[in-house]
Amino acid sequence: MALLSEAPFFTEKTMSKQFDVIVIGGGPGGYIAAIRAAQLGFNTACIDEWKNAAGGPAPGGTCTNVGCIPSKALLQSSEHFDHATHHFAEHGISAKEVKMDVAKMVARKDVVVKQNNDGILYLFKKNKISFFHGRGSFAASKDGAYEIKVGDDTLVAKNVIIATGSNPRALPGAAFDEENILSNDGALRLGAVPKKLGVIGSGVIGLEMGSVWRRLGAEVVILEALPTFLGAADEGVAKEALKVFINQGLKIELGVKISEVKSGKKGVTVAYANAKGEAQELAVDKLIVSIGRVANTIGLNTEAVGLKLDERGTIVVDGDCKTNLPGVWAVGDLVRGPMLAHKAEEEGVAVAERIAGQHGHVNFNTIPYVIYTSPEIAWVGRSEQQLKADGIAYKAGQFPFLANGRARALGDTTGFVKFLADATTDEILGVHIIGPSASELISEAVVAMEFRASAEDIARICHAHPSLSESTKEAALAVDKRTLNF
Repeated sequence: MALLSEAPFFTEKTMSKQFDVIVIGGGPGGYIAAIRAAQLGFNTACIDEWKNAAGGPAPGGTCTNVGCIPSKALLQSSEHFDHATHHFAEHGISAKEVKMDVAKMVARKDVVVKQNNDGILYLFKKNKISFFHGRGSFAASKDGAYEIKVGDDTLVAKNVIIATGSNPRALPGAAFDEENILSNDGALRLGAVPKKLGVIGSGVIGLEMGSVWRRLGAEVVILEALPTFLGAADEGVAKEALKVFINQGLKIELGVKISEVKSGKKGVTVAYANAKGEAQELAVDKLIVSIGRVANTIGLNTEAVGLKLDERGTIVVDGDCKTNLPGVWAVGDLVRGPMLAHKAEEEGVAVAERIAGQHGHVNFNTIPYVIYTSPEIAWVGRSEQQLKADGIAYKAGQFPFLANGRARALGDTTGFVKFLADATTDEILGVHIIGPSASELISEAVVAMEFRASAEDIARICHAHPSLSESTKEAALAVDKRTLNF
């Protein structure tokens, strides 16, 4: 993420209102696009409306303010608490009467968020980017350029990059009040551990937030409409994850159909039918709804310039992130593809380079996916079920962390690494990891797949001993049925 700075910078006014590039949105896709455009010599402006508690600018979008960064801060704090209360003893550490100060935990999270906000403002100053705090909207298009209103200012540029991100999708009939019915925002601001927490949706947000509050003592029940768990993940990984999460204490029901949600002074009641069609009722203190996100085009005034949206409200773009309007681009959660911060960043860089006449590139086949639970889950490329559906002949190799010396020393041997390689060429088609530091280990697989490496290539590379990465090497060896340590 951004560097840290003791001197945050922004300007609400600027002498020049004419720019080469205007970026609307200061999240991962937006601020990175602005920085790359400035690096390429463009006079660049970035508009963002996020506010901190004092009403000042808080660039970084959902990711920095109510998503990736704060959730990881809470996950880390809750994991420390879990280790202290359940795992320190096996290391010979006595920790009696361990208590969690939720308010202090949340305050630390807020500090981490502000550090990232300030770091982005510093980067704007460093790269001579004009920052405007407010909501940007199209006003008109004239002579091949676009007028963008932000507060009392009118900015003009021939190239506009839209990066306004997404908003949480509400359950019909159960609007977010952020007191009882919570989006990711409210879930990150709970002031106390609820006795019983309900979560609708077993995706990334649901599992991560459910894990945080489960570790701190809440009884957590997750309701998922789909009949399968983590359908986007490899089936083997999903099966292992479900078993582990249930053993940890998460209660997960699949194939449910929500009929009604009622919020009152005593909490929230959810009426639903289970997978067998039987009527059920769940009473909880708080309810997190994490059933996906929708593109945020609120206030853009797309009608003023004729910007095309699809039936889902996302901005229509081609493979290069070009919209139907010349000089107008869109990246990140606003457009097709996965709603991932790092995907938005790569698109932001690519668009800035395309504006400069370069050949910006984003390979959707090598975008990694990560779930920061414990164990962590990460993958890149295709799963076994996808390869089978496409009729692609493949070889699979798998190695358990149980057989890895570093994992044993860490005291965390849950999970495995799985390699999927072309049956004929041995090219790596997918890598799937569930276990310690999966979010870091997956990067080797991403690099390998970008260079179209074979499983044999990874198997022949010397990996440090003892390290978790040896499990990656062993899984690659397993493709050819020649693991050395299992």
